[in-house]
Amino acid sequence: MRNNKKPVVALLLGGASPEREVSKSSGCSIYKALISLGYETVLIDPAYGKYQPKKTDDFFVKKNFSAVSNENYIDAINSKIFNRVDIAFLALHGKWGEDGTIQSLLELKGIKYTGSNVLTSAIAMDKLMSKILFRHFDINTPEWIVVEKYDIEIGIKKKIKGGIGYPCVVKPNDQGSTVGLTICKNADGLSKALKIAQKFSDRVLIEEYIPGHEVTVGVLDNIPLPVLEIKPKHAVYDYKCKYTSGMSVYEVPANLPEWVKLEIQAQALKAYNALGCSVYARMDFRLSNDYSTYCLEVNTLPGMTATSLVPKMAKAVGIPFEELIDKIIKLTH
Repeated sequence: MRNNKKPVVALLLGGASPEREVSKSSGCSIYKALISLGYETVLIDPAYGKYQPKKTDDFFVKKNFSAVSNENYIDAINSKIFNRVDIAFLALHGKWGEDGTIQSLLELKGIKYTGSNVLTSAIAMDKLMSKILFRHFDINTPEWIVVEKYDIEIGIKKKIKGGIGYPCVVKPNDQGSTVGLTICKNADGLSKALKIAQKFSDRVLIEEYIPGHEVTVGVLDNIPLPVLEIKPKHAVYDYKCKYTSGMSVYEVPANLPEWVKLEIQAQALKAYNALGCSVYARMDFRLSNDYSTYCLEVNTLPGMTATSLVPKMAKAVGIPFEELIDKIIKLTH
């Protein structure tokens, strides 16, 4: 930061993951907030490398102006576009943006960035490692089975039958936004579900399905935000329900007993600290019909459009979107 003026912000968005378009939506909302707040902002899509679009609007449209690739990230970081930057605001989601990759490159460059550090980002993106840490810190999480790329399907079916049973959740180990996720109702659907998940990851998790409520809690500066309940039109809060208008109803604060909400917030804060999160994150849960909590995952760079879940929770305690963006920047060290 120069002469006590506001820092120059590099807003990183897009990227090369399957969540590229979601990232652009977050980036668009954050960009408008940054400009309104008076921050000088440089737009950077690392998937374009050093050849960035010249027009601001071109960062937010679906058309790709050059081949996007994770290999371009190094060229982007090494280019002159970062020379005047004081801090990187990460609006990236998914692989190469939320998993510690871009964080490590920025650290090598000596640039501060929003969100959690390299190790925390990597662990949170790896669902298996997250669940192992949940267990270590006594955070309840659904039972699971790990499937490696060359595991034999008949053996997997035996493990499911003798353990978690059906229905079960089949999902890639290292993707977000429910990319590649399937609710498998019986053994007949397992083969297809595994093929879908294995398109995105060599390692797949098969997880116990918890009937009940879909809830989530954001943590901002080590303080839990109100519990938000998601009521999707589908059996699970899938990609379509997340990003299609009218496919989900959001209730914040959730209409649940006060003691239940306090327990969920306590578990969220515990998960946040167990993984070593910083500044802000969002913890996703299933809440069974008898009000038992099951932590599913930690999102270190949750969606940040003005209507995303963390902004909804922040708004419920009197923090408007622009103030939330400003606060994230000021909390970043």
